[in-house]
Amino acid sequence: MNGHAPVTPADRGPLLSPFNVAAGLLLAIGGLVVLLRFYFGLAFATNLTHATTWGLWTGFKLVFVALAASGYALTTAVYIFGMHEYHPLVRPAVLSGFMGYSLFILILIFDLGRAYRLPYPFIIQPGVTSALFEIALCVGLYYTTQFLELTPVGFEWVKWRRWRKAAVAATVGFTIFGLMLSMLHQATLGALFLTVPEKVYPLWYSPYVPLHFFMSSCVGGIAMCVMLGLACKKIWGERFAISDEKLDELTIGLGKAGAIATLVYFLVKVVDVALHNYWHYLASPLGLWYLVEILGFVLLPTLLYAYGYRERRPGLIRFTAGMAILGVILNRLNISIVAFNYKLPLAERYFPSWMEYVVVIFLITLGVTIYRGVVKRFAILYDHPDYEAHH
Repeated sequence: MNGHAPVTPADRGPLLSPFNVAAGLLLAIGGLVVLLRFYFGLAFATNLTHATTWGLWTGFKLVFVALAASGYALTTAVYIFGMHEYHPLVRPAVLSGFMGYSLFILILIFDLGRAYRLPYPFIIQPGVTSALFEIALCVGLYYTTQFLELTPVGFEWVKWRRWRKAAVAATVGFTIFGLMLSMLHQATLGALFLTVPEKVYPLWYSPYVPLHFFMSSCVGGIAMCVMLGLACKKIWGERFAISDEKLDELTIGLGKAGAIATLVYFLVKVVDVALHNYWHYLASPLGLWYLVEILGFVLLPTLLYAYGYRERRPGLIRFTAGMAILGVILNRLNISIVAFNYKLPLAERYFPSWMEYVVVIFLITLGVTIYRGVVKRFAILYDHPDYEAHH
C-alpha cells in the first residue's frame, strides 16, 4: 500500500492487539479512579490541602498545553513563513495539538472542586480583568480554531467538497488567529504564578515568567514535531506520505529551529537570574536542581541540536528532541510542585497520591488511543487521493 492509499478496515489491525488490550486495561483502571474522584471528591483522590491547592494535575495541565504547541509551531512555519516542505507534518502536528488541549480540558475538570461551574467565567461571572478569564477565553477559542483546522479531514471523509474547499481556504486565517491566541494563553498560564510570589522559589519565580512559559512552549512544540515525524514513520510507515530520506531532511531542519528556540530560552533564563542577582540561590539544594533543569535539559539540548544540524545527524536530533520534551515536563512540574510552597516544612509538603498518578496515566493513554484511532481511519498522514489538487 502506498502512502496515498485510503485506509481500509483490514489496515486497522486486529481488535485484540497487545496495544488495545494494554490500553483497555489502563483505561478501565483509570476510569474507575475518575469515578471515585467525582463520587467522593478531591480530598479522597488527591493529597491537596488548603495550603497546597495546585498539585500533579495542575502540573500536567501545564505540560499538556506546552507540548500541544506542535500545532501552532508547524502551521506557523508552513502557512505564514511559507515552509511548505513541512506540509506532510502539519496534520499530525495539529491533531497532536488538539489532543493536548483536549487532555488539558479533561484534567482541568478533574482538578476543579466544582467542575460543573466551568462555564461560569463566560455566562455567570465574567471577570474580564482576571488571568483565569483570559486563559479560559483563549483556550476555548483556540480549541475551536484547532477543531476548524481539522475539519477538512472530516469533510474529505464524508465527501463534502465545497465545505472542505471553504475550510482549506480559511487555513491562513485560522493559523494567524491561532498563533495570537497561543501566545496569549501560553504566557498567561505563566502569569498565574505572579499571583503567588511568596510561594515560588526565586529561581523559578520572575516577573518574566509569562515569557518563560511562551518560550518553553516553543521548545516543546518543535520537539514534539520531531518526535511525531519519527512515531508516524515507525508505526505507520507505509501510510505516511513521505520517504525516509525526506523525513530525515525535515528533521534536520527542525533541529536547526530547535537549536535556536532552546538557545533563546536558555539566554532568557540566564539574563533573568542575572537581572535579579539570584546567583547565590544556585548553591542551595533547590538551586542545584535548577541547574540540572537548565544545564541538562536546556543548554545541553541546544548544543546537541546545533551539532546534529551541523553534522546532519537526524538520529541525534530525535534523541535531543526527547530530551527537550523531558525538559519542558521537568520545568512545568518544578514550578508547580517542587518549587511551590517551598517554605513549608517537609512533613507538610505536598506529595501526589497514587490515584493522581493513575489519572495522569489514564489521560495519556486516552490521548494516545484516540490519536491512534484517528490516524488509522482518516487522511492524517497522507493527502487524500481525491483532494490532492486542493493542497
